Amino acid sequence: MSEGCEGALYVVATPIGNLEDLSPRAARLLGEVSWVAAEDTRHSARLLRHLGIDKPLVSLHEHNEASRVTALRDALASGQNVALISDAGTPLISDPGFVVVRELRASGHRVIPIPGACALIAALSAAGLATDRFLFEGFLPAKGGARRQRLTAALEREETLIYYESPHRIQATLQDIAALFGSRRVVLARELTKTFETFLDADAETLLARMREDPNQARGEFVIMVAGAEPRDGETQASAEGEAWLAAMLAEGVGVKAAATVVSSRLGGRKKYWYQCAQALKDGDA
Repeated sequence: MSEGCEGALYVVATPIGNLEDLSPRAARLLGEVSWVAAEDTRHSARLLRHLGIDKPLVSLHEHNEASRVTALRDALASGQNVALISDAGTPLISDPGFVVVRELRASGHRVIPIPGACALIAALSAAGLATDRFLFEGFLPAKGGARRQRLTAALEREETLIYYESPHRIQATLQDIAALFGSRRVVLARELTKTFETFLDADAETLLARMREDPNQARGEFVIMVAGAEPRDGETQASAEGEAWLAAMLAEGVGVKAAATVVSSRLGGRKKYWYQCAQALKDGDA
């Protein structure tokens, strides 16, 4: 193969919707490898048929990934080249493949990325949210308690937060985001690169209302992007005004926690920061 030495695993990104997003390099390699390891062989068979490619397909998913390592290692050692693909997008990104890549690299085999479509990058590039720093969390837990715990852990993160979500859980997830993040800006990307691609931009409560008005907006696969928390610099700039409010409330007998909550809701910034300010003011008066 012209891509380099034999005995390599090619991690090939496939389209997330529009078949034209498959790169010429990816299409060529899928036609040249000895066989293809696919998350769902029936789904991937349709892609290969579209490309006019007839190659052996072997399933590789979360339930059998570890058991496939030996066969892949033997294939590469014998000089075969193998492509690893997922149902859509870049393998390993909320898809199987990590165990295989880790073990093959540890064995000294070449693992070569063939870049292409990736839902989180495509969504972020068109969302109008900060892109210099972001935190990708993949799919949130299905159970409400665990999901809210994961969301709460990211409340004070300043990076743009990115989550994947399925249609049957999108409204429950938006309800949790509305309760925890309040008026924080949320951009929802739906059905990326497909016919009904949609970007919705508002706070979570407004997006939820939009879905209730138009059930079609709750269909498809979603990328949820939440604006990061305000940086500490903003808290510092507002500290003089906030401390004046805290001092006045403390003088009136308002508790430290309650005063911090009021100032945080009015001026923004981290509630923990205002709590520390209120506690320092109270200790200074003691």
